[in-house]
Amino acid sequence: MIEFSILITTKNRLDDLKRTLSSIVHLLNQNHVECIICDDGSSDGTSNFIKSNYDNIRIIMNEKSKGLIYSRNRLLNLTKAKYAITLDDDAHLVSQNALECIKSYFSTNKKCAVMAFRIFWGKVLPENLNHSQNNSKVRGFVGCGHAWRLEAWNDIPNYPAWFVFYGEEDFASYQLFKKKWEVHYTPDILVHHRVDVKSRKGQKDYGIRLRRSLRSGWYLYFLFHPLKTIPKRFLYTLWIQLKTKVLKGDFRALLAIFQALGDLVINTPRLVKNANRLSRNEFTVYSQLQETKLYWTPND
Repeated sequence: MIEFSILITTKNRLDDLKRTLSSIVHLLNQNHVECIICDDGSSDGTSNFIKSNYDNIRIIMNEKSKGLIYSRNRLLNLTKAKYAITLDDDAHLVSQNALECIKSYFSTNKKCAVMAFRIFWGKVLPENLNHSQNNSKVRGFVGCGHAWRLEAWNDIPNYPAWFVFYGEEDFASYQLFKKKWEVHYTPDILVHHRVDVKSRKGQKDYGIRLRRSLRSGWYLYFLFHPLKTIPKRFLYTLWIQLKTKVLKGDFRALLAIFQALGDLVINTPRLVKNANRLSRNEFTVYSQLQETKLYWTPND
């Protein structure tokens, strides 16, 4: 019986994927573990590499790129495992007893839908991996390292593929909250996300990332927040972007802001159709939860 499914979406990052798979190979060889990879239209030979080197990995392909969120939906709807671990192609599990911890935690915490792992972002993993953080209920989780209880996934709508990139985890978190499920931060399980976050501003896709990040945040306001809270929050985030970026000469950010506003207008019918607003009381309770734990540093 398959208990665990390791799900990875990838596109044209074969070198990163090779390192991830070599780091978790000890998990892939266990009988109760499956691994499914979605190749989102790669042109670098990713699928052929997997087929030639990993006969215990199931590979599915999008002939044309459909995006990260579409691909994650495919993976989560395909697996029949009890628990699903989602990793980015440039992230891997560091904790050696991760599977045992996941099974034990889900068994003990029946309301927990998603376990949000402790994630270190950086090219080189620090020597001191100790931490002083406790398990806690949080608002959301990070896409590059978490585990789903599949029962909970099947209880809510799919990730919104029209978001394309960013925001799908928060979308799911709101939906879970409405269904009385919980998201728990579990720092004993560590993931190394091999990304230099500070260098992203200088990369070519900076504007695209900012555009998608802004619009996903605004989408979430209009989908889930009580109507009275939306104008103030929307205008505040807009002002912060102008103040911290545009007024300091970042005109790529100005373009991204205008594009995100256009996306918001274009997708208004979708926002109206898919709205699932929190009541005032629900919003108060949700706001009192600890914020999503995005980054971990050795000093935490």
